[in-house]
Amino acid sequence: MTLTSTTPSLIPVTLLTGYLGSGKTTILNHIMQQSMMADTLVIINEFGEIALDHLLVVHSTDNVVMEMGSGCLCCTIRSDLVKTLQDLTWRFSRNGKRQFHRVLIETTGLADPTPIIHTLMTNLQISSRYRLDGIVATIDMATGNHTLSTYNEAIKQAAIADCLLLTKADLVTPQNKTDLLQRLNVINPAASRWQVAHGQIEAEKLLDLGLFSTQEKTPDVERWLREEAYLADVANKPRHDEQGHTEDHHDHDSHVHDINRHDDHVRAYCFTTDQPVIKQIYPTLLDLLFCMGSNILRIKGILNIQGNDHPMVLHGVQHILHPLVPLPAWPGEDRRSKIVFITRDIERETVENIFKSITNHV
Repeated sequence: MTLTSTTPSLIPVTLLTGYLGSGKTTILNHIMQQSMMADTLVIINEFGEIALDHLLVVHSTDNVVMEMGSGCLCCTIRSDLVKTLQDLTWRFSRNGKRQFHRVLIETTGLADPTPIIHTLMTNLQISSRYRLDGIVATIDMATGNHTLSTYNEAIKQAAIADCLLLTKADLVTPQNKTDLLQRLNVINPAASRWQVAHGQIEAEKLLDLGLFSTQEKTPDVERWLREEAYLADVANKPRHDEQGHTEDHHDHDSHVHDINRHDDHVRAYCFTTDQPVIKQIYPTLLDLLFCMGSNILRIKGILNIQGNDHPMVLHGVQHILHPLVPLPAWPGEDRRSKIVFITRDIERETVENIFKSITNHV
C-alpha cells in the first residue's frame, strides 16, 4: 500500500480470500454482474474449473484471459504474480489507454494471503502502479469454528481481513453462530461484517476498504483503524444489525484497549499514547518484526512522531513493514498515536510492553 497524496490514482487491488467451500466463487459470480465492477479485471489464483458470469474459465498451462459479458476481464494465474500484474497494464490497453480501473484477486482456498500482500507492498514495479485497497475474507458459518480450529490458513485469512463475509447462515444453529461471532470478535474485532445469502451482496460493500477511496483523496483514518472496536467489552456486545452488518457502540475512556475474553491463539489489541513517539520508531519496529514477525499477523496505526507536523501512517503484515508515509493532515483534533496489533500466541502484557518500548514510554 503506497500512501501518498496521489495514492487514489494507483490501481486499487481487492484481495478476496477464504477457506475452501466458504463461497468465494459464488460471491464473485454475483458481484461481477453488477455495474460497479464493469471496469474490473479479475485474477483467479486457483486450479480447476470456475464458472464466471456464465462463462467457463478452464485453467491451462498458460494464463487464460477472457472478456466477460459485463465487459470485465478475467485472468487466470499459473505464472508469477509479479509478471502478471506487470503485464496487465499494457496487455489490456487500447490506443495507449488502460481498459480496467480496478483489480480483484481471488486466492485459492488453501492459500496464505500474506505473500500476495507482500508483493503489493514491497515490489517497486508493482507498488508504483497498484495499491492494496482491501482484504475480504469469506467465512462459512456452518463449518467456521471447526475450520478456524484446524487450519492456520483460515485463521490468518480471518485475522488480517478488512471485511468478513459470513456465508451459509441458514445451515448453522443459533448457538454455533453465537460462538463463531464471539470468536471473530476476538480474532478481528474491527473488520466490517456482512451476512451473505447465496452470494448476493452489493459490490460497494467490498470496495474502498483502505485509507483511500477511488473517489476521494482525503484519507479515512477512523474507518481504517476503527479504534472503538477494540474497547474492553466488545466481545460481550451484539454487533449485528438487521442487514448482518456489525457495529460497535462504546465510549472512548479506555487508554489501553483489550477485547480478548477467549482462548484463541489469535488476539487483537489497540494501544494509544498522548505523547509524540520517538523518531527512531521505524527501525525499532523493523527489529521487532524481524524477531516476532511470524507472530504479528498485522500491524497498522497512525503516529505522531517527534518533530513531524503531519501524522504518519504505519502498516505491516508479518515480517514486512511498509515505509512510514505522511498524511496531508490529521483527520481531526485527536493527535494521539494509535497502533493496532493482530497477533498469534502473544499475550496482552507482552504486546503492551512492545508498544511502550517502541514509543519510548518504558
